[in-house]
Amino acid sequence: MVLKIAFRNTFRQKRRTILTALAMVVGFTLLSLTIGLSDGAYGNIIAMFTRNRIGHIQVHREGYLDKPSLYKTIDNVSAVGETIQSVAGVEAWTPRVYGAGLGSVGEKSTGVQIIGVDVARETEATGFDKKIVEGSTLTETPSHEAVIGKGLAKIVSATVDSEIVIVSQGADGSIANNLYKIVGIAESGDNITDRVACYLHIADAQELFVLEGRAHEIVVIVSNINRVAKVTDAIEANLNDATLDVAPWQVVAKSFYRAMRTDQQGDAMSRWVIILIVAMGVLNTVLMSVLERTREYGVLKAVGTKPGQIFWLVVCEVVIIALVSICIGALLGVLANYLFSIYGITYPQEITYGGMKFKTMYAEVNVRCLVIPAIAVMLSAVIAGLFPAVKAARIMPAKAMRTH
Repeated sequence: MVLKIAFRNTFRQKRRTILTALAMVVGFTLLSLTIGLSDGAYGNIIAMFTRNRIGHIQVHREGYLDKPSLYKTIDNVSAVGETIQSVAGVEAWTPRVYGAGLGSVGEKSTGVQIIGVDVARETEATGFDKKIVEGSTLTETPSHEAVIGKGLAKIVSATVDSEIVIVSQGADGSIANNLYKIVGIAESGDNITDRVACYLHIADAQELFVLEGRAHEIVVIVSNINRVAKVTDAIEANLNDATLDVAPWQVVAKSFYRAMRTDQQGDAMSRWVIILIVAMGVLNTVLMSVLERTREYGVLKAVGTKPGQIFWLVVCEVVIIALVSICIGALLGVLANYLFSIYGITYPQEITYGGMKFKTMYAEVNVRCLVIPAIAVMLSAVIAGLFPAVKAARIMPAKAMRTH
């Protein structure tokens, strides 16, 4: 009976119902869009940061991440890579060799970071060939070729077909030096990296540093980024080697991950503000509804309606309006997020986050952008409706009957 009366009351005063529902629908849509844009932006940042640069998982010699060293290498790279590839969920893997040295083009010299890459595997894993903005990528066979960062090319005034001399130190203590032909200029999206990066074929880098068959890092790409933790544990179990560290991207890029988490907490505050606005709108409308219907509630109590029944009557009215609003808001939220996932929001100027440049922010349509707003709207509506419901239940019939 209470539910039946609640339905009648809800649709009897259409204007009041529409005003209450409008506050909930707008709140749901705004909250859904906020979550969709936030998840889409961070998802895009993580995808670019991991797939294009550090990978989803990295394997190093124990202690290398804390204190990188030319001598901390992974032996039997091929065997380790095959073991990694056998793990379910692994999409690709690629080894890398790192070293520091002095790079000279003509009369100009500067410090460079030498990165030895397996061209075929690096292209498959991180799309290395797509980073080339001028010239061509490295050949798949060692040919004493180099690809340098765009920033480094400006510093040493290098162009495609220039020659770069690299001087460093080998793992055996010898002077490491050689001449390489620049075949391409790369842009990774990270200005700092592009100012020092000099990419060589991994075999050429191993020859330069006297690291035959060894590497400093193995980058792993997984098919589903949400399963990184499980794949990391599986790789560690399959390798079963205490001398190797297997670390997910959250550990490899601690500072980036912490900065991102801090930003996400800031976004959570904006969501609470939206929820508060929705709750205040519902409270105001429902409270006014109760005050307008004081005489009606007095009559109900005079004919024997219990305070508990009046309490649940008001709560049921709020819940009915909230359910309808959630359905409408879900449609609008999905539509808004879908449109922004295609067209995005283009910034007037590029923004930099984690060393990467972004021009457009895209939304993401996921379960979170529906579930969280639905729970938030329902809880805020019910909580906001409790005070008016208690007020209605405590109305004195004699006093209420004299209210006009």
